[in-house]
Amino acid sequence: MNRKRSLVLAGLSSLALIQPATIAAKVDRVVVQTVTPAEPVAGTPAYEIVSGNFAGTLDPHLPGNAVITDIAQAPRNSQGMVEYSATFKLARPIDRAKASGVLFYDVPNRGNFLIGPDPDGHVRLVSGWQGDLPKDAGLQTVTVPVARGKGGRPLTGPVLVRFQDVPSGTRSAAITGSIGRPTARPQPVSLDTRKARLFYQTAGSETRHPVAARDFAFADCSTKAFPGTPDPSSLCLRGGFDAARTYTLVYTGKDPLVLGIGFAATRDLVAHLRRSPDDVAGAIRWTVASGTSQSGNFLKSFVNLGFNADEAGRTVFDGINPNIAARQVPLNLRFGVPGGAARAFEPGSEGTLWWSPYNDRVRGLGTTSLLDRCALSNTCPKVIETFGSAEFWGLRMAPGLIGTDAAGDVPLPANVRRYYFPSVTHGGSWTGGFKPAGDGAVPGCKLPGNPNPSLESLHAAQAMLVDWVRSGTAPKPSAYPTLAGGELVPATAEAMGWRGVPGTPDPARMLNRMPDYRFGKAFRARDVSGSLSTLPPEQRGTIPQLVPRVNDDGNETAGIPSVQLQVPLGTYLGWNETTTGFDAGSGCSFIGGFVPFAKTRAERLKAGDTRASLEERYGNRDGFLASVRAAVARQQAAGWLLPRDAERLLRQAEESEVLR
Repeated sequence: MNRKRSLVLAGLSSLALIQPATIAAKVDRVVVQTVTPAEPVAGTPAYEIVSGNFAGTLDPHLPGNAVITDIAQAPRNSQGMVEYSATFKLARPIDRAKASGVLFYDVPNRGNFLIGPDPDGHVRLVSGWQGDLPKDAGLQTVTVPVARGKGGRPLTGPVLVRFQDVPSGTRSAAITGSIGRPTARPQPVSLDTRKARLFYQTAGSETRHPVAARDFAFADCSTKAFPGTPDPSSLCLRGGFDAARTYTLVYTGKDPLVLGIGFAATRDLVAHLRRSPDDVAGAIRWTVASGTSQSGNFLKSFVNLGFNADEAGRTVFDGINPNIAARQVPLNLRFGVPGGAARAFEPGSEGTLWWSPYNDRVRGLGTTSLLDRCALSNTCPKVIETFGSAEFWGLRMAPGLIGTDAAGDVPLPANVRRYYFPSVTHGGSWTGGFKPAGDGAVPGCKLPGNPNPSLESLHAAQAMLVDWVRSGTAPKPSAYPTLAGGELVPATAEAMGWRGVPGTPDPARMLNRMPDYRFGKAFRARDVSGSLSTLPPEQRGTIPQLVPRVNDDGNETAGIPSVQLQVPLGTYLGWNETTTGFDAGSGCSFIGGFVPFAKTRAERLKAGDTRASLEERYGNRDGFLASVRAAVARQQAAGWLLPRDAERLLRQAEESEVLR
């Protein structure tokens, strides 16, 4: 598409580029609403942002679609197809001669996204996949149908909602799910609380205390005393909530969204842009996807469920990068909560977690791997998995490496690399730099935020993935903690080599335990699919987890250390301590903490700190800067630092206040 035509499209928001449906990807139409110039980035080709939506149809009988929970009960059009629609944004070079031929798909996290020019000339793409999000102009969303029973009767099933840290005295609270972005939960079949269950628990106790049906209501009590105004989307308690308790509501919901269609929508859009004759994306030869946290879990489930084969059986993504993703995403479920985050009673960790075949005897899943389906269709992508310390401590990462029995390392297949970023919080510090005081206070957590970044290492890993896909250049060998190397140990101070740092709690209390949940016979655990027929789930024990060892500074040593970790300013933790609310005294979600080194020997001795001070390590500011320059050189020579990131790190060191 030439520049003149781009400007015409920008002014014609209703113009549709309609492509004939093909057997390869059932995207029936792509509607370009706007084409606008992207904010210029120095050293990067000029880009433009294409915004629009697309619509598609699915044959519910095709095996690749039949895996979608409740698609057989979804309404169909006159051709017997199931319809959906979704939003997308695409960043492309204005001068097509400067395009790399790579389509890089960034999976949105809870609808959130960043998109703009790519320094390597890749076309960047985002699109909606999470069907329970509000239709907001700032989010990428997908519209999926509601499943119905025979004769159009409502489909029903159990729904669980937890209420935690609701301020004491609050009379009613919205019935929502997810973390980070609350999403509406299904409406109850009946407002009669005798047909629902509510119980509470107190901190540190597994005992469930039932709340009598007469003492709660599906109602809004914000302006009217209990029992309030009937409202299927709100829970009201007689006497109000107690912040020292967490409440769990179980009721029968109706009208489930067919959320698993989000996988098919992503599959079909990428397949369409990759092979269609239109010029929305231009000529695409290779496709790569990256997802972070929830969206990384999406990629694991995407491959596990077979969606990396399009409807013609061709590969969708040549390579994927699940980043800081410890689980599968609980999307392909009746009444699923795709925005969950490994909290109590949430599904996601129950299914297949490993890339090579592993016999999960503990949970009775048999021998499975995330690549089983794509291996059958010869559509497996090349995989670079990246993660850090917080995923061990807060998101139950260990079983994906050592199985559910923790008896040995689960090996990696030839098409998978795994890189570990030690001593980082969830996703690493996005502010970066060299900060003697850390990333500042974190609400609800005891320690300052962990300033150790992983972004530079992630950039290098993603560049390796693109090279692997495009030219066949094999990436560097995997680097992560293993049992065989003695680098994974129980989460106790003694086993970790944790000598204790002033002002820090016992790390054993910081680990997010992994229950062995059983969600009932209608739940297909291997695929985290089907229905959650047993709520709350039955717990049959706890899956063992291990964490990385640390050195005398309390910092981890396995994997790919950042420049900041090679020139440390303190102890960088993958965990933190919650200071308020129901979880006080335990891990602070998946947020890492920081304990700075003393500046001088006298200061550390006064504090009883055994860790060497900044002056003892580096002498003075010149010594610190020399150490940074040496670490940057090592990191570049090892292939773990791109030139543009190296320049930025050196500049940040010069601008820092370290030993100034």
